[in-house]
Amino acid sequence: MEKIPFVYKISRFWFWLGLKVWNRFQAFGGDNMPAQGGVIIASNHASFLDPPLVGCGLWQRYVRFLARNTLFQNRVGEWWSRNVGVVCIDRTRGDIAAFKAALSVLQAGGALCLFPEGTRTLDGKLQPPKAGIGFLIMKAEVPVVPVYVEGSFAAFSKGAKCIKPAKIRVYYGPVITPAEFRQLGSGKEIYAKAAELVMAKIAELKPGCSIRP
Repeated sequence: MEKIPFVYKISRFWFWLGLKVWNRFQAFGGDNMPAQGGVIIASNHASFLDPPLVGCGLWQRYVRFLARNTLFQNRVGEWWSRNVGVVCIDRTRGDIAAFKAALSVLQAGGALCLFPEGTRTLDGKLQPPKAGIGFLIMKAEVPVVPVYVEGSFAAFSKGAKCIKPAKIRVYYGPVITPAEFRQLGSGKEIYAKAAELVMAKIAELKPGCSIRP
């Protein structure tokens, strides 16, 4: 299993403590997360809080995140992102660089969190997924854990100036296996189908969903 960096452990604890006190943070279904091996964690995306929220519910794994390198332009941010293991992507180099970085983490047996919607929602509703995650899933051939974050939009939506004390819950769903993705067929259209399957599983985790597992 990949060793968890000390800076990551400390950062996760303080994120967890702050979210627990301010947002009454709770996590459910963490036992759905494989104990080892390459795995993709796919979550809805409504807030900058989503990455630490997803990581704070998984104490047994070291979760890596893809992030734009423009988010860490100062020295402190650059140092922190490097030491917690953020996979920084240079958007000027295109999607190929992002794909290679993500695939290397998964092939090394790591856990990588992605947001299929590609960007934060503006209205709190789920957005259509980008086909890119489907491409990565089919090439990596690793299990996918769908995640639904509830409350992060109310707490810290795009454009908000401060974090509100809204209650936040994170739901980790059952694993989607590589075999389930292979059953979707073949050809280039399978990438979009894989992405849509992931988003459907994320939607099922939303509280109030009649088909929620």
